[in-house]
Amino acid sequence: MPRVDYPDLRSFLGQLKRAGDLVHIDAPVDPHLEIAEIHRRVIAAGGPALFFENVKDSRFPVVTNLFGTRKRVELAFGKRPENLIRQLVGLIESAHPPQLSDLWRNRSLAGDLLKMRARKVRTGPVSEVSQDKVRLSELPALTSWPEDGGPFITLPLGYTEHPKRHGHNLGMYRLQVHDEQTTGMHWQIGKGGGFHYAAAEASQLALPVSVFLGGPPALILAAISPLPENAPELVLASFVAGRRLRTIERSDRHPVLADLEFALLGHVPPGVRHPEGPFGDHYGYYSLRHDYPVFRVEEVFHRADAIYPATVVGKPRQEDFFIGDYLQDLLSPLISVMMPSVIDLWSYGETGYHSHAAARVRDRYKREAMMSAFRILGEGQLSLTKFLLIIDKAEDLRDFRSTLQHVLCRTRTETDLYVFSNLSMDTLDYTGPRVNQGSKGVWLGLGDPVRELPSEFGRVTDVPVGLGEVRVFCPGCLVVGGPSFRADPAAGKRFAEHPGFREWPLLVLTDEPERSAASTVNFLWTTFTRFDPASDIYARSASSLKNHICYEMPILIDARKKSGFPEELHCSSETSEQVSSRWQEYFPSGVEMGDSESAHLD
Repeated sequence: MPRVDYPDLRSFLGQLKRAGDLVHIDAPVDPHLEIAEIHRRVIAAGGPALFFENVKDSRFPVVTNLFGTRKRVELAFGKRPENLIRQLVGLIESAHPPQLSDLWRNRSLAGDLLKMRARKVRTGPVSEVSQDKVRLSELPALTSWPEDGGPFITLPLGYTEHPKRHGHNLGMYRLQVHDEQTTGMHWQIGKGGGFHYAAAEASQLALPVSVFLGGPPALILAAISPLPENAPELVLASFVAGRRLRTIERSDRHPVLADLEFALLGHVPPGVRHPEGPFGDHYGYYSLRHDYPVFRVEEVFHRADAIYPATVVGKPRQEDFFIGDYLQDLLSPLISVMMPSVIDLWSYGETGYHSHAAARVRDRYKREAMMSAFRILGEGQLSLTKFLLIIDKAEDLRDFRSTLQHVLCRTRTETDLYVFSNLSMDTLDYTGPRVNQGSKGVWLGLGDPVRELPSEFGRVTDVPVGLGEVRVFCPGCLVVGGPSFRADPAAGKRFAEHPGFREWPLLVLTDEPERSAASTVNFLWTTFTRFDPASDIYARSASSLKNHICYEMPILIDARKKSGFPEELHCSSETSEQVSSRWQEYFPSGVEMGDSESAHLD
């Protein structure tokens, strides 16, 4: 792997070009739907990063798919972050107290610490052009899906500072372009920028905001890392980049990073909301229209030949999946440092990450495992996890099918399944009763196996009314079809109570059994993005013992789409036909065209 040294976006693009992993598209393209569909077909085939030279109604080229393969993610960040984490863990583990020999072994970490502080400069490439008459329509912001509420800036890094104390936040918050000077500011619950805004709004203060576009890849990694509130993301970016970030100091605003492509400077006023959305999101459905704060852009800086970076999200797996899994692998050594009783932890990107996770924990005394579960569900962004599997024996958590079997052959559902109602929910998850509200489930599978799992289902003569196709996902788990929820909301309860399923620990009721059982990716996506534990879990019987609900197997998850659930994302037929007919024009030298409709689903 070449040495990673990217002071800005274009140095990374240069490396991709040398590696043969960047394709320039000279044909004219439209940022309204067309670019996004080209991107989706390329990423579905594992194809290269894309540089669109000729974008309709904009003088700026667009680059997408920067992180659309594991190889490109590793090329973007190299070995430095991994080495940093390893040294940091080693130093923490030896610090009781640290010996001189320990400090000497980790002396390179001290060298990296010296690179943390920003280097102040008077000017830089991003300040080549300054506009105080803002016209956001000049930016080639993408409209990715046909029902999107408008064009969105999809790779913005929003920088804020706490209005009353030290601490900054750099986070990726999508921006819907409302007009020439304003965008939405999509601060979801639990986000650092939103906490800063809440503090400012409580004092009737406008919150200054700077939005960065382009810059070193390290900025993006720092912005999306699940750091504690007010942890300095810019410091992490300096660590990852291996160099001090250059900043242009300003007396009236935040400092501006000198090596960006664009910087949008302005404020978010208190007490102002504007409808935002719909937006085709990374759960694979539309996030719906809701009121969000408004970002008023007062000044724009950009390079004279600025390149506009963008991404596209949708059904798994998209760019966010590859960088998300990289982050999990990178940060995994820190898990046992932060939570000593947790040996391993994995969130499943196919579910949008927050919908489902699994953990291997220590269970040295009875129910210590639940202490670990509560610890996980109380930790930063992990607190948004909807359904958590807990095991204590060796298992590769990344292999979901094997992990599920591990739980099913060990669990005693009467004591091992917990459902917690009336809690917060990821903003993008619409399975709960209202936005940001829902429930959580924890399912334990501890110790040694207590049952043999069935692996074949022989159809019985006495079947429950409405039963459709039945497929085995894995030993112990059946995927069953049935009537729509609207037509028969009680089908889940009826199926769970039927004696024909008594030997199966887990049933998943779905609108599309063939699709759901076709692969692990399909199962994860069609199951965990479509059910709320408190509303959609049934059992053969359920009783209360000392205020604990005891569930008797089988457990049934009703993953049918309920009333009000958002629509699945689909490209319009017009755009699909346009992109198919122009493919050779886009790529005269040939680039494989993948199936964007299914993405990585089977």
